[in-house]
Amino acid sequence: MERFDLALASPRVGPEAALAELTSFRIGGRPGRLVDCFDQAELVAAVRQTDRAGGPLLVIGGGSNLLAGEELGGLTVVRDRRGAVRAEADGREIRLTADAGASWDGLVELTVERGWAGLAPLSGIPGSVGASPVQNIGAYGAEVAQVVESARVFDRRADAVVELRAEQFGFAYRDSALKRSMAESARPTPRWVVLDVTFRLDSWCPQMPVAYPGLASALGLAMGERAPLAAIRRAVLAIRRGKGMVLDAADRDTWSAGSFFTNPLVSADVAAALPPRAPRFAAAGGLVKVSAAWLITASGIERGQGLRPGAPAATSSKHVLALTNRGGATYDDVLALAAWITARVEARFGIRLTPEPVRIPPIAPAPA
Repeated sequence: MERFDLALASPRVGPEAALAELTSFRIGGRPGRLVDCFDQAELVAAVRQTDRAGGPLLVIGGGSNLLAGEELGGLTVVRDRRGAVRAEADGREIRLTADAGASWDGLVELTVERGWAGLAPLSGIPGSVGASPVQNIGAYGAEVAQVVESARVFDRRADAVVELRAEQFGFAYRDSALKRSMAESARPTPRWVVLDVTFRLDSWCPQMPVAYPGLASALGLAMGERAPLAAIRRAVLAIRRGKGMVLDAADRDTWSAGSFFTNPLVSADVAAALPPRAPRFAAAGGLVKVSAAWLITASGIERGQGLRPGAPAATSSKHVLALTNRGGATYDDVLALAAWITARVEARFGIRLTPEPVRIPPIAPAPA
């Protein structure tokens, strides 16, 4: 068995830090309590203590999919700072078990360097391994559901560490049973807190078939042709950088949560009513996936547009699907922009967009 350390390069902050220092949106106030955890026992104890006290809990890794309010005095934030990864050969496959706090893109880079196929199209996605099965992250024809074998989680309801097999995740497009369980837990953290995730990857052939038209075009290949993992990673990173989707502190277009809206899944009848030029893709259950970015642009919304000239929140100047903090934006600024975009798209096409980031509204301290 090989071992690696892929801990996120998290900022070193004191207990008085605000979420604006810990999230890619750079928005959010100071929580009532901030706990850094460097081993599983610390993490489980911090979650258990918060639950027993009855307060709202937020467990974070990279903070790349969060939009938080400015008043968070009633919130406990637990940061997973663990980053161990263990790799074990199993015939023609490799089993990778990664701590939830490990860097997602660090893990992808490792698999590409070692020639382990399965994750290369998911290059450049910020955040931690623990968030990957919760969101069922996906891009360029791949998604985590295709390679997850299991995960160890802390079940907050049962107060116990348990293992979930892939079939128990209830994976759907950008969704899972873990994400859906936020509705039955002390939001904004699911009932199941991910401790580590095990993936099964192909260790036999350092190539993958290309399953996304834009990626195939960038590689000069036909759909379904195979490409070296390193070439796929380079192409994906180049595409994502062109859209402002690779984190860069100097680039305000990356002060965001990436794509703010998921691509809508609609009925065949609704899809047929769209203009012929609207991109669409077959989805499970007879549904059709349509491009949220196309819907936004076709509704008359441009890149770099806010509710007014110079507004602190605006769409990215590189990709209309990302809502960005141009400097000084607040939680309400971003939500107002999102609501305006949603209303424009719904009025034009009758399709309601669904926000993707986890939103944390203001949480005042409990009365003394």
